[in-house]
Amino acid sequence: MHFTITHPMHSHPYNPELISGEGIVTVAVAAEAAGIHGFGFTDHPAPSQRWLEAGGHDALDPFVAMGYAAARTSTLRLIPNIVVLPYRNPFVVAKSGATLDLLSGGRFTLAVGVGYLKREFAALGVDFEERAELFDEALDAIRAIWTSDDVTFEGKHFSAHGITAHPRPVSDPHPPIWIGGNTGAARRRVAEKGDGWCPFAAPPALAQTARTAPMDSVEALAAGIDDLRRRLDKADRDASKIDIVFGNSEGGSPADNDFNADAYLTGLERLAKLGVNWVQVGLPGDSVAHALEVIERFKTAVIDAA
Repeated sequence: MHFTITHPMHSHPYNPELISGEGIVTVAVAAEAAGIHGFGFTDHPAPSQRWLEAGGHDALDPFVAMGYAAARTSTLRLIPNIVVLPYRNPFVVAKSGATLDLLSGGRFTLAVGVGYLKREFAALGVDFEERAELFDEALDAIRAIWTSDDVTFEGKHFSAHGITAHPRPVSDPHPPIWIGGNTGAARRRVAEKGDGWCPFAAPPALAQTARTAPMDSVEALAAGIDDLRRRLDKADRDASKIDIVFGNSEGGSPADNDFNADAYLTGLERLAKLGVNWVQVGLPGDSVAHALEVIERFKTAVIDAA
């Protein structure tokens, strides 16, 4: 099992020490030393004040922040959670991703989602109703420019003629592409174009807000994985080579005083049997010191024990 964390800037307002260069590096280095495998940032370039006041969170630019963390780590995989692909031109995303992969020595995973905040789409000049089309087209363009020279691409939203973008990523054949979302459409994209699926736990109310399908139990996750495997089989792809990412709710949060490590480890075993091979681990966002404390607790109680 692999573990990944998102830098704990998940509130509004946030603790300023979390977004200093020192704060980012301190958390990233501690995570790497503890045996955590992945580290990333969220993506909200233009969230609305209404969303922030309703429980949303501020964000750094994920590519810049991951690049900063990459410079002070050597094994930590750089995994955004997640890049909202329709917000950006895919050739710019491909260039940012290729640069990060090259400079980090092949440690970048492009985790992407369709997005759901209408006002953020509007602020960025992107048609919300076309987000699914933009997403599919962008995936094709990114894969093409990462693996080919003299690329000609003709789509509804993007077109390019005779484009060669070097330097290429060092990952072969390209950095893994993980696709977020709980819907059948997300799993279809994984089967057709992806290297991993990253759904998230979502009771009905949260799922409605995030414009995705509910996923409020391990049984719902299992049904989704079964559906993904059927789609992969139909596409003649090896399901064992597809990453599956999820959170582990058994035993509570490692940040809580009543965290039950034994129950958490049992939950990991259950997820592994379903095919999950990456687990998202939550960190507290009140201070760097508290985040470091939880990382050390997780190392001792879970990583070392496992």
